[in-house]
Amino acid sequence: MSNLFPKSSNRLPLQIIVYLFVLAGTATAGAIYYMTPKYTRVGYAPVQPVPYSHALHAGQLGIDCRYCHSYVERSGFANLPTAQTCMNCHSQIKTTSPLLAIVRQSYATGQPVPWIQVHQVPDYVYFNHAVHIARGVSCVECHGRIDQMEVVEHAKPLSMGFCLQCHRDPAAHLRPRSEVTNLAWKAPSPEAQREMGERFVHDWNVKPPQTCSGCHR
Repeated sequence: MSNLFPKSSNRLPLQIIVYLFVLAGTATAGAIYYMTPKYTRVGYAPVQPVPYSHALHAGQLGIDCRYCHSYVERSGFANLPTAQTCMNCHSQIKTTSPLLAIVRQSYATGQPVPWIQVHQVPDYVYFNHAVHIARGVSCVECHGRIDQMEVVEHAKPLSMGFCLQCHRDPAAHLRPRSEVTNLAWKAPSPEAQREMGERFVHDWNVKPPQTCSGCHR
């Protein structure tokens, strides 16, 4: 009796297993590459309950970041502004604007404005704003040119690789403490940045952790 299937079909189970492994490997590699903050977070710009323009307030009007995010220099978390902060100005400016109705309601009731958080790191990551600002790390390093954004977007990936790049070479990212919230500030040249940064690393005893326990506590 002749064989129903050619001899080449004996290799079919092995070929199927190999193809499945290749497919699984390709899918895993794609997920690892694309399911990272660079692809899942960068560009995220939710519509906020109040249309606040950083380009107007921080850029054109020159309001310092610390006026609204008042605890950023002494707290691990950059607090969101309260309605009282907004009403310090808007009790006299645009007092009846419908765009500010939520702010006025918040001020009257004490209920917080339901801002949508844009920048965040996973719960298993420890990050302290005050420590970074005290060592001359500007807002722009992690948040981009907020002062040019009509709608705040997630400009930097804030991934582990992104953080380690700075931790391994802090001199490239440090600036005078007086310029931390001046997002437009730049050193005159790369050479000047390197010289200044290395001086700050020495004088301020900057030793960013590069071990797992430094950020995963």
